[in-house]
Amino acid sequence: MSLLAIDGPAGAGKTTLAAKFFEEFCDSNTVCVIHMDDLYNGWDNALSESLTQKLKVITEAFLAHEVFQVEVFNWVTMKFDTIQRYEPVDILILEGVGAAQKIVRDAGAITYWLDVEPSIGLDRVLQRDGFDIQARMLKWQIDQERHFASDLTRLKAHHIVTS
Repeated sequence: MSLLAIDGPAGAGKTTLAAKFFEEFCDSNTVCVIHMDDLYNGWDNALSESLTQKLKVITEAFLAHEVFQVEVFNWVTMKFDTIQRYEPVDILILEGVGAAQKIVRDAGAITYWLDVEPSIGLDRVLQRDGFDIQARMLKWQIDQERHFASDLTRLKAHHIVTS
């Protein structure tokens, strides 16, 4: 069993790397990717204790090889409205800002940090998700940097990739 966590600023390419790992590993393993976007509690409470607690449930269940479920956030209605059930897998990939935080590292995850210049990351996100979220993204960049600084995410990463 392997637990991987891919973290770094928005727009760094975390989802793309997770998809590449999934493709590479799924030939001979059961693999699941969990995106932090599904676990966040909206924009303002995304990187809160709520996310940490969800990651605790996920990592404990993964390590025990147990079924688990989590609420999924709907970005249209801005509330949790779905329950996602996960079966035990050989490889679990956590992907997104906050994926490689301390509780996940303490669970034995192999962590990847993806670097990106803030302006490039912002541009990638806006091209992908639309320019109507620009004000939210500018605040998000501040929030994610605070999270990374307090968690020491980049410093504690096993692998650092520049995108």
